[in-house]
Amino acid sequence: MNWPAKIVLLGAGKVAAAMGARLIEAGHSIDAVWSRTSEAADALASSLQSVGTSIYDELPTQADLYIVVVPDHAIGTVAESLAKVISDESLVVHTSGATPAVALQPHFRRYGVFYPLQSFSPGREVDFSKVPLCVDSSVEADLPHLQKLALSLSEKVYQVSDEQRLQLHLAAVFVNNFTNYIQFIGQELVQEHDLPGELLLPLLQETIDKLNTLSPSEAQTGPALRHDQSTIDRHLALLQNHPNWQRLYQLLTAGIQKDLS
Repeated sequence: MNWPAKIVLLGAGKVAAAMGARLIEAGHSIDAVWSRTSEAADALASSLQSVGTSIYDELPTQADLYIVVVPDHAIGTVAESLAKVISDESLVVHTSGATPAVALQPHFRRYGVFYPLQSFSPGREVDFSKVPLCVDSSVEADLPHLQKLALSLSEKVYQVSDEQRLQLHLAAVFVNNFTNYIQFIGQELVQEHDLPGELLLPLLQETIDKLNTLSPSEAQTGPALRHDQSTIDRHLALLQNHPNWQRLYQLLTAGIQKDLS
């Protein structure tokens, strides 16, 4: 029988739902789903042909793999409670980008990380086969098993240490979270002047697409790169009613001129 024969998911949020669905799609089975509320656990478990519970004592005690898919601040609490009911021989991983694997060390001998480097939003279906999966384990013999499981879910699997993963998570915040916030600003600016936000979408798509063939330094364009101070000053004047956005414009302009021009 392929490892892991028994999987337990702890968490019922967006990441747990996406990972659970991909596990089922890849031919694995979920023995149980735990969440803080029975409603959330039952809802996800139903979609995964599994059993939901909010009670730790009702979880399988000797599953091959326990995947902790909860917010960072809850990992320690969940791990402490889980350790009281499962076998010492079980392997426990979490899916966080920012929390070190050693956060599980006080509770388990065999522990690791199974981190999907992707943003999961309501109403969006992610092609999990393209999602980079970053894995690591405290016991060397467990690593090939985690890598094999990861490869059954994704084409892109990497062994990443705690230190590397935290740096990767920081980079991801810039690439995803901050970029999305900048898109919010752009949409607000055009809509304030009765222009449709969709006007910006082809530009955004080209910005993303060209990074498949160019480095960011090669792809950079705009008034900051050209040191076009006249245009920069006009833009700053337009942002007088948005001082936070104005400061962000100034910081990004200075960064481009220092790092890329």
